[in-house]
Amino acid sequence: MTTALDLITGAMDDAGIIGVGQTPLSEDTNKALTRLNAMIAQWSRRRWLVYHLVDVVFTGTGALSYSIGPGGDISANRPDRIESGYFRQLAGVPGNNVDYPLYILQSREDYNQIILKTMTSVPAYVFYDSAFPLGNIYIWPVPNQTYEMHLSVKPALQSFPTLDTAFNLPPEYEECIRLNLAVRLRVAYQLPPDAELIGLAKVALNTIKNTNAQIPLLQMPGDL
Repeated sequence: MTTALDLITGAMDDAGIIGVGQTPLSEDTNKALTRLNAMIAQWSRRRWLVYHLVDVVFTGTGALSYSIGPGGDISANRPDRIESGYFRQLAGVPGNNVDYPLYILQSREDYNQIILKTMTSVPAYVFYDSAFPLGNIYIWPVPNQTYEMHLSVKPALQSFPTLDTAFNLPPEYEECIRLNLAVRLRVAYQLPPDAELIGLAKVALNTIKNTNAQIPLLQMPGDL
């Protein structure tokens, strides 16, 4: 099974930092591991580099806001943004609950324009304040009864805490990670750009983008 060390060794080989059959020094592999995790963390914030969305589910309690993150009201990884959302009406016949969309307010400025933020009614909008270490989710209007909230967010891609951590991503990510790490390592070791390596890294990255691309249907307001 491929490990972080295998990815790093392959990347250093692709970058021309080590030769065939050579073993990198521990100082070099630790340096590369840091850069590997930094690259993965950046990729985790790009929708087209994340291969799926996760459904964060919580019950609306009538609170004005809910914190999300380790130790928050919602125990989940702190997302950078909300991609989409809906709420489920729990009243009624079990198994026939109705879902209604939540529209995303994309900025604090939009949320600030709401005149009566404590108004209770059927929810319609959600605003996400990406504070750190806990983000804050605002549902408006404040739910007037118990609803089940569903928010789609990007999960963090796999990180590699140690060199022995096993690779656990879709197969197409392996070459993409190795080649793009190789490009970064050439920069780190102050080597001149390698046009062929950069080209291969871009092709691999475009494969990931095309695989993950999901374009939602265009929706227009009903009164237009």
